[in-house]
Amino acid sequence: MRFDALEDRTGVRIFDPIESVRFELYTPESVEPQAASTDEFYFPVDDAVGFRATAVEIPKLVSTVVRRQDGEMIADATASDVQQFDDGNYLIELQSTPMKVYLVVDGTLRIVPGDESVTVKFGENRRVRVGARSFHEHPVGTITVTDDVEDAMAAVSRFGSALKTTSCERSFPTLRGYPPRIERGDSFEVSGDIDVPDTDVELVLPPERERVYPIASLAYYLGAEVVNGAEPRLVAGDFEYPLDGPDGYEATVNRVLKQVFFLDCLTRTEGYYPVDLHEREQVEPSVDLDFADLYGRPLAEQLRAYLAVPYDVLEPHVLDWHLTTDIVPEAKNAPALPHFAHELSLLRTPESPKPRSPQSTLEGIEEFTRAAVASGDFTRSASDLARNAGGDWESDDEMFQVEPAETVEHAWVGDGYPVGANKVTIDSLHREAERTPPDESEIEVHVVCNDSRMAEENVVSEFYGLRDFVNYDVSVHEELTVAELASLLESSADFLHYIGHVDKEGFRCVDGSLDADSLESVGIEAFVLNACRSYEQGAKLVEKGSRGGVVTLAEVVHSAATKVGRALARLLNSGFRLRSALSIAKMEVTVSMEYVTVGHGGLTLCEGESGGPVRFDLRKDNNEYLVDYYSYTSSSYRLGSLAVFIGDSSIRYLTSGLLGTFRMKEEKLKLVLNSDFAPVKIGDELHWSGEFFDLDV
Repeated sequence: MRFDALEDRTGVRIFDPIESVRFELYTPESVEPQAASTDEFYFPVDDAVGFRATAVEIPKLVSTVVRRQDGEMIADATASDVQQFDDGNYLIELQSTPMKVYLVVDGTLRIVPGDESVTVKFGENRRVRVGARSFHEHPVGTITVTDDVEDAMAAVSRFGSALKTTSCERSFPTLRGYPPRIERGDSFEVSGDIDVPDTDVELVLPPERERVYPIASLAYYLGAEVVNGAEPRLVAGDFEYPLDGPDGYEATVNRVLKQVFFLDCLTRTEGYYPVDLHEREQVEPSVDLDFADLYGRPLAEQLRAYLAVPYDVLEPHVLDWHLTTDIVPEAKNAPALPHFAHELSLLRTPESPKPRSPQSTLEGIEEFTRAAVASGDFTRSASDLARNAGGDWESDDEMFQVEPAETVEHAWVGDGYPVGANKVTIDSLHREAERTPPDESEIEVHVVCNDSRMAEENVVSEFYGLRDFVNYDVSVHEELTVAELASLLESSADFLHYIGHVDKEGFRCVDGSLDADSLESVGIEAFVLNACRSYEQGAKLVEKGSRGGVVTLAEVVHSAATKVGRALARLLNSGFRLRSALSIAKMEVTVSMEYVTVGHGGLTLCEGESGGPVRFDLRKDNNEYLVDYYSYTSSSYRLGSLAVFIGDSSIRYLTSGLLGTFRMKEEKLKLVLNSDFAPVKIGDELHWSGEFFDLDV
């Protein structure tokens, strides 16, 4: 973690090189941050500095919690009222920031919220200590497994070693570490600091991969041991709960995970974070649960109480889950389990790598393409097929249609290319978990346009960098040669936005084609390949070293591709993951199933300005507006994070999905839309907050 005095104004910039995110604090006078002890902070921080100031301005309306030095929460200072605090020793916690930030101050405090910032005033020159902790997690330890399924059970039994607590506070993402890495080998071995917690919870199931893989997220979250048994069930002390429910094993396991996690989020409001939680207000009158009593109970007793509540009572209020992952139940896919357990993904095991043919989907894309070309548009293919608006679908035998998921994001671990889901590779997950900090604080983006007819999409170069606290270095390259594009792909950079053609020979350049397979290595971290049938080249980029990117499975019509490309640039700049950015960008076009992610689809280019990424859906109701407020998870704002709606900052919401529908006048709506750079959906069109657009919807 790095702290630097600002150059363009007075204050301090905090930079997390692992996640490549920044945050700033402003002061009335110049400051010189000096290294400070991290022991002064009740909660853990990676690094800290101290300086003298009369006030500190937090330049976003982030959640501001005031605590005593022992961690006890004494006030939620997020509301619009000015709050005064008598002489004392205070720990100020900032929430919804791209890294965890704390301020330690002695004396009196006055917290003054503004329209777009919060200021902590001291009344005199005072020593302030600022500490920060990265949200990034590395796996601690490695478990080597053979192809014996019982080794996989033993490995999953050790996932709970990454939990930093077994209390209900583990529902906070910062208290859930990354599970041990899994590697395949000739014998079972455990290396590293892997200390399994004693939770008195077992998950009993037959030694079958179709049973073991779906249990990974639940086993991790409960710190449970996975043991051999004929009837799948959860055992906690003397309490047992069957896992083969009427909807089947996988559905039951995933429902138990959602139910336990959700009720933990409600129970934890009795502890260090006694906030006004919207979901608790909605649920508490309908359930016979004493959250104050449950808070200090052993996990086994909490599970008994939680699972006694009928799920249909909770279902209307349970947060919309963010991710479903299909993992083909083969030994080679076991190394993916730690990553998706860490994500708390819902897990499924498809019957086969190719459960359904994509023929009908691809034929629909072909029909749309023919109609678009007939009306004067063109495709981004360099082949004769493009001129005829046709498609050789029979050659795409690696594609298949996955079973749809109800979650926003959908991932696939297995062979082939899934239509409508993120194609994940084991190497990309290992690479993500072991990332090292970059040398520079700038985000380097290359925009490549290799066809002058597509130059209108070059405007995306202006969309990367429309952010406070984020330094971008954006360069535009046109009509590159094979050697020039190869050099660019092998160089170290954060992102590549490619506009042009891809054919069977590779990327079309002015002097021929570049096959990514010919590259020694790839230094580009992530990418968008906005060209026809770019999936094979994208997969090769991931194989050669890239983390992940967006590719196409079929012909893409130029006008639609331009809309998707522009939307992706803005969404990635707003802090969305690749997968969720693509799901929103697809709203721009009629046919969009041809776009998918490869590699690590959960990566982000940068973090949001005021917390996790959000989306607003607007519709008019007489003289007021109805605003559907959606939140999305990201690498720094994972499941269990809290969100605030600026229109009602005293209430907290659990992130992920639709948080609520709010009614407001135009004046307040404009204030909300100016609070962050976010997508705004009106009817079938995407707009962007902070920019002028017609509110007459």
